[in-house]
Amino acid sequence: MMGMKMFTIFSSSPLKAEDSKSKVKSEAPKPSTSSESELDSTSIESSTEEALPKDKVETESHGLPSKTNVTCHCTPEQNNKKKKKRRPLQEKLIDGLKYFALGETRTKPLGAGKDPSNKKESKPLTAGQIRELIQDQRFFDASQHLLAMEREYGSDNGSERKQDNVDHQSEIEDLFGLLKQAVLRIIRSSVSITQAEPELLRDAVRTIAEQVEEDRRCALEEKASGKAVHCRPRRWKDEWRSTVQESVTDRMKEPPFDSNEGLSTTAHSFLHMGKTMKDDLITVVKYIKCHYPEDFQVCSTYAQIYHRCFSSQLEMVAQFELGRKDTYLLLTWVQNIYPNEIINHPVLVKDLDKAHLESLLPPRQIRQFEAAYLTNEVDAAKRSLANCLQLEVKKWAEGNEPPKLAGHYHSELHIDAIQIIHNKQKEAEGISAQLAKQMSTLVLEEFLTFLKSYKKALDIFMKEKKNLYFEATVVTNMNSCLGFRSHAEKTPGQDYIRVKIVNALRDIETTGCDVLVQCVVQELQPIFRKFTQRKWASCTDIIDEIIATVLHHISTLRALKDPLRQAVIEKIHFFLVQEYISRLMKKKVSLRTPELQKNLSELVQQHASILCTFCFENGSNAKWLSYALPSLAEIIKLQGTDTVKVEVGMLASKYPDISKKQLSAILYIKGNLSYNETRSILDVLDIEVTATLPHKHLFSTIRA
Repeated sequence: MMGMKMFTIFSSSPLKAEDSKSKVKSEAPKPSTSSESELDSTSIESSTEEALPKDKVETESHGLPSKTNVTCHCTPEQNNKKKKKRRPLQEKLIDGLKYFALGETRTKPLGAGKDPSNKKESKPLTAGQIRELIQDQRFFDASQHLLAMEREYGSDNGSERKQDNVDHQSEIEDLFGLLKQAVLRIIRSSVSITQAEPELLRDAVRTIAEQVEEDRRCALEEKASGKAVHCRPRRWKDEWRSTVQESVTDRMKEPPFDSNEGLSTTAHSFLHMGKTMKDDLITVVKYIKCHYPEDFQVCSTYAQIYHRCFSSQLEMVAQFELGRKDTYLLLTWVQNIYPNEIINHPVLVKDLDKAHLESLLPPRQIRQFEAAYLTNEVDAAKRSLANCLQLEVKKWAEGNEPPKLAGHYHSELHIDAIQIIHNKQKEAEGISAQLAKQMSTLVLEEFLTFLKSYKKALDIFMKEKKNLYFEATVVTNMNSCLGFRSHAEKTPGQDYIRVKIVNALRDIETTGCDVLVQCVVQELQPIFRKFTQRKWASCTDIIDEIIATVLHHISTLRALKDPLRQAVIEKIHFFLVQEYISRLMKKKVSLRTPELQKNLSELVQQHASILCTFCFENGSNAKWLSYALPSLAEIIKLQGTDTVKVEVGMLASKYPDISKKQLSAILYIKGNLSYNETRSILDVLDIEVTATLPHKHLFSTIRA
């Protein structure tokens, strides 16, 4: 009779490991009873039956064991002890049991959780029954029985067992292969099924973990005994890692390209990989991680595989010569989206920190792409700005009235140009803060170059003055300058560049304002000459003509935005006062009677009031100009040297730039002053006085 040992399978309800241990302790000391002798007899009979061929062993009503079934492994030494001495059943069962722990799941000792009144024993499972367990996806149960079978037929029980072991080993290997194939199929679809079938995934993971634990146990046994363990290690963990690799590779494969999405091929590929990686890793962290032992480091494993897959795809794309859009897209994913939205995702950041993922591309390669990106984008900005200016100059030449927006002449030039600069800065911010800083500096330098070209084109236009709506066009461009300046003052970048930009815009504004004032001056100068061609009494209509002429130009200037409109009106105000004083000095009229002097004084006062009121009503804020003409009128009217000296002193305190030559021209009008009186009045200007107004030049700009 063959010395084959039988594995008895018991059905029991699920118990915790502590309960199993306590039951073993409580049952062990009990003395043998008649029922135990009957059980012992049954075991022997069963052992005799096991010597028969496998296909003749009756399974009767035992069927397939439940998931909590356990195996009993009796060694050859224990079989020899049975022959020598009959021992209590429980002691023999305990001596014959070997179980192995895996996490919280352990193969329970014989009798643990077993109802003592139930004396029935299950027979060992056949290969067909184990196949059924695998087909029913009860992987962990199948694994336990296979391990028991592997240990049974892997042990050396003498020469009479060797041939029998060889016959069964092939079948065991087939079963292990079938089990591994089924389990790895579940692992391959983990991400897809984990939420719908968590128990199935858990069972598959437990099976792999048990096989890994068995490899570890056998390695320790081999080290202790110095004898190699047959068919071990099976390296299921390596198979698991390879299966995860295959699963990730399949999931990261690019889906069919759909041109209707409005994305480039590169964008479509990056979007698919990035979204797949993020969503899948969230699934791993939330639903898969909990099924694995810590030593599997499942999150790090998945993350590293996804990272390598994404990185290799990017490196392949980087080998080609990329256009502007694809370069931007690649840098955006590498520098922004990947680290911020995937690596530092709130759900993933803790687990991915442990994975120690590096950048998707090497730093040197990233710098090369950044340099190419900056060059390409700055060149694109330069071309776009040049096109904007070319279109604007073309509109000037067409001679049409510029459109108005909210009552002001309007051009899209500054909007288009600012948008070009802003877009480049914003795009770079979408990659990294450091790149955005570099881009801001470069595009602002390009913007400064554009402003120089703009001023040159505007100077040519203002010099030719061929446009019917010349002033309106100049006003339009001054409004654009205000828009440029507002943006430049708020734009981040190097201070020295901003200062240059603001100065360049100020030069354009100053030139434009001077041109607008000059348009008014050119029409007013012939009118002012009439003051020297007529008698003072007949000059009333001249001031009306001056006001009408200025009013005509102001109708256009109202479409100019502040503060430039105010600046232009103040310059016109300045010219009116300046030119009136100049004509008053050049008239060379000597009035010898106080009455004539009084009449002229009143006329000058009247004209001064008209000019200042008109200018103030139209936006001038140059109140400092309002004292000049009335003060000169008082000097003309006053009689007595001392009173005239007082008024001259007050005039000098407000306008310290008045000269003796200019004051002499005014005093000449007072024909009743002697030389000595005139001399004493002029000496007042030699006295240092405290200025009562901000020092601004008025009389120094007038030729006496």
